[in-house]
Amino acid sequence: MPELIAGFDAGQSHTRCRLTDTDCGAVLSEGEGPGVRHLASPGGVEAFQLALKVSLKQALEALGSGRRGRLRAAAVGASGIEVGSAVQEQGRLLAAAALLLPAECTAVTGDERTALRGAMGTASEGVVLISGTGTIAVGRNRHGVEHRCAGWGWLLDGAGSAMDIGRDGLSASLEMADGRRPDSGLRPRLWEALGVSTRDPGAAAAIKALVVQPGFGAAGFAALAPVVAAAAGAGDASARAIVCRNAEALAAMAITISRRLSLEAPPIWALGGALEHLPPLREALDQALADRLPSAHLARPAGDACAGALSMARELVVLRRH
Repeated sequence: MPELIAGFDAGQSHTRCRLTDTDCGAVLSEGEGPGVRHLASPGGVEAFQLALKVSLKQALEALGSGRRGRLRAAAVGASGIEVGSAVQEQGRLLAAAALLLPAECTAVTGDERTALRGAMGTASEGVVLISGTGTIAVGRNRHGVEHRCAGWGWLLDGAGSAMDIGRDGLSASLEMADGRRPDSGLRPRLWEALGVSTRDPGAAAAIKALVVQPGFGAAGFAALAPVVAAAAGAGDASARAIVCRNAEALAAMAITISRRLSLEAPPIWALGGALEHLPPLREALDQALADRLPSAHLARPAGDACAGALSMARELVVLRRH
């Protein structure tokens, strides 16, 4: 019976599980499950364990009955897990119980750490910048020391994210509406996306009421980021300023991490939906790094967060053997 290891990438929208065996390391199968939420939030514990169980079950089923084996170790990179916190240890024990593994054969960390490990591959150092609905950055030097910047929640620390780009654009449109800044094409683009007419005298009040609805939140603002980016690409000065400001925030994370870890010419792995799907943001980041951290270079990641989690899981197996 083959011995298996599992790597999980547990995000807020969905969870992926990837299986390999302990010897050859080739990917055998993948499965998908629901997303996770912070363990301290209502239903967080149940959502975390369900995500792991469902995604593992799907991955095992994808193997086929003739190839199934015994799970030896697993590593989970999950949204909301802070390294060194009580929540990290809680997550490890919950994951071990959900996966029917000993706690010493289970690792749980933040998904930014598994993303870094996956991106690095055989590299000895580097920095991963992640910009999606939220944002976070983490780096590692050749001595194995890591440093993290940002990612302290969308209410406190979203600079560089799709959420901030969308919110800043909407805020600017309201300033345009009441005359605090010159009007531009950004306002009708955003208001149309929200189903509000610029000719409606109650439009601003309607937007104020919309953004406080329980279902809006960070995702609602982030959904407006492509509208702001499109306006920036079309030459709108207000939109362009917003995109550049957020790109500068991302560059500042890379600069801070590089200085803290004494990285001389670090590869920068730019990941996440905002950097992948908003070309003006990626272009502005390229320019900001060229201006402020010219020794760095944007690099193609060697692997993804599941690959990073599998690398951690394999280390657990090696430790157990020795």
